[in-house]
Amino acid sequence: MASFQTAIFQWEEGERRLRAAPPERRALLDRVVESVVDALRRRLGGPFTTGELADLYAEGTDWCLGVAVRVAPETPEAWDAGTVADAAFFRYLREAEDYAGGRRIA
Repeated sequence: MASFQTAIFQWEEGERRLRAAPPERRALLDRVVESVVDALRRRLGGPFTTGELADLYAEGTDWCLGVAVRVAPETPEAWDAGTVADAAFFRYLREAEDYAGGRRIA
């Protein structure tokens, strides 16, 4: 199992970068993030755990680039995986069956 603690740190940083983005780029970045969240939902299927999400993240996020390019083909700034992929994983984390109240449930 991939390290959840390492992954969540990176996901939180992605969400911070997203929130710090200039307002004129924020709407587009949010669209890309939501598209990556939709792709995560398709990849993981039904109920999932934080460990499964961390394992998927450890396999790599190269596929997120394809999603970002599809959503924002003319805006390479919206393709930064460190922002859009990490923020998407952070947002999708809230749906994990063993995550609530901002923390992992034992």
